[in-house]
Amino acid sequence: MKKQLTSRQRVMTAFEHREPDRIPAWCGSSPGFWEKARRGLHLDDEGIRQRFGDDFRRIFESYSTPPIPLSPAADSRSLFGVERRGIGYGQPLSHPLAEASRSDLARYPWPDPDWLDTSRLHSQAAPYRETFAILGGAWSPFWHDLIDLLGLETLCLKMYEDPGFVDAVLDRITGFYLEVNRRIFEAAADRLDIFFIGNDFGSQTGPLISPNLFRRFLLPRLEKFCVLGHRYGLKVMLHCCGGIYPLMPLLAESGLDAVHAIQTSCRGMELPRLKSEFGNRILFNGCIDSHQVLIKGTPESIREDVRRVLEIMKPGGGFVAGASHDTILEETPLENTLAMFDAIREFGAYG
Repeated sequence: MKKQLTSRQRVMTAFEHREPDRIPAWCGSSPGFWEKARRGLHLDDEGIRQRFGDDFRRIFESYSTPPIPLSPAADSRSLFGVERRGIGYGQPLSHPLAEASRSDLARYPWPDPDWLDTSRLHSQAAPYRETFAILGGAWSPFWHDLIDLLGLETLCLKMYEDPGFVDAVLDRITGFYLEVNRRIFEAAADRLDIFFIGNDFGSQTGPLISPNLFRRFLLPRLEKFCVLGHRYGLKVMLHCCGGIYPLMPLLAESGLDAVHAIQTSCRGMELPRLKSEFGNRILFNGCIDSHQVLIKGTPESIREDVRRVLEIMKPGGGFVAGASHDTILEETPLENTLAMFDAIREFGAYG
């Protein structure tokens, strides 16, 4: 039996593609599910994480944005000025740069890195340092912001008809996030282990962008985020939903250390193939199906599915076990979630 490690040691060993004492566990949750877990388990937030065996903790920056009133139809506004409405993050109500010219970009009200507030980062991390693996950094969804600003159809056309315009918008977006993250790391890189960013490049049936266009427009930007994180001694992990197998060679090329959350219900995301082709270069985080298995299964069937997934992904390290979505959704039965985390602990030991 291997010596028991702290959560931080366990996670960082897995990131080095070595086998720790047991497979690390990851828990991301929607507010709705988290409230259900509080009621069902009679525990506070930290108590829930301890019960699930979550080896990670996360700290968040904040922003002091200008006090601009929302329109009556909107529920929220992104940092890039796109108003949204609907469940969760909602959907954009308009695409403000859909009809813009190159000269219009200079007049657009781009976000200011001076809005960033890093004052609480150290205090957030203090209870967890050296015990848990700590994630931080701005989410930096540059692909999503690009779609919000232009609209997906307009973006697809402009990537062919006016690629320079797309470059100009992307440079504005990524420039903001790179500067914000630089300031976060200057303030608190000594409290962090993992730079965690998110961009969904896939759909249920495959990538939202071809490998050629990804290499042209997105790979150079993604590489900059990896270089920035590594400069401060951090591992870089990308959250990316969907069937992204055709993009995996490019994600590995970018310098990423890890990809989360590996939606096995999507086309091309077969675990044996991912593990054999990329498992020595990329840490995979997730892989336990939350689309069908976790929501519709029973504790007994989930236990067996977790065992199956771990048998595939466990050898050689480079694996963190958790749900195949960035957040466990409210409709997920609490008993199924407990069964998943209990099975991760039961079958996850290396020895």
